[in-house]
Amino acid sequence: MRLLLAEDDAILADALVAQLGRAGFQVEHAPNGAVAEYLLQREDFDIAILDIGLPMVDGLTVLKRTRARKPDLPVMLLTALDGLDDRVAGLNAGADDYLTKPFDFPELEARLRVLLRRVRPSGAAATAPAAGRLVFDRETRRASVDGQLIELSPREWTLLELLLSHRERVVQKDEITRSWADDRGEAPTAPGMIEVYIHRLRRKLEGSGLSIRTVRGLGYLLESDVPGP
Repeated sequence: MRLLLAEDDAILADALVAQLGRAGFQVEHAPNGAVAEYLLQREDFDIAILDIGLPMVDGLTVLKRTRARKPDLPVMLLTALDGLDDRVAGLNAGADDYLTKPFDFPELEARLRVLLRRVRPSGAAATAPAAGRLVFDRETRRASVDGQLIELSPREWTLLELLLSHRERVVQKDEITRSWADDRGEAPTAPGMIEVYIHRLRRKLEGSGLSIRTVRGLGYLLESDVPGP
């Protein structure tokens, strides 16, 4: 997922680029509003984060101009201003969400994933071979292997979606916990619950050409045609 981060605070920007990269985003950083507007005009992004107080061109202006060209692009605003009038101005300018500084990164990541789920492609574009013989339909929340429907619980669905979205890297346990909390409004607390769901999902993916490998001490990795441990 390509993400534009427009933030003029170099220290905060460096930290966010690193954290977002570990969360699976491909980040392009813009240090000011002019660069952000240039990149948004000429490149395709899945989501954007704009600081309101950008130099050269402020974030609200970038947002308004971007909305005219890309009305469906999810945009998160960041700002140190937390007054009601400031929030209303940001939302009226076309922002999809608004986060005030300082903030915790898990909250930012959770909000980004909510925005991305809202704009998943619909119709035929949402149904495509995810990998192997698995077909994953985000719009109807259905998965099948060779035409046979896989029965998935809500948490199994969220877990599979997370693993598919990050096939290039290991998914850590705390990421799974956050994705469940984001999807259902509460996080699992029982010890060993993640392992139980991983075991169930492994069984349901048999014959799909996919397997879930445990990377000890780190998390889980979805692989093609590689038996799980």
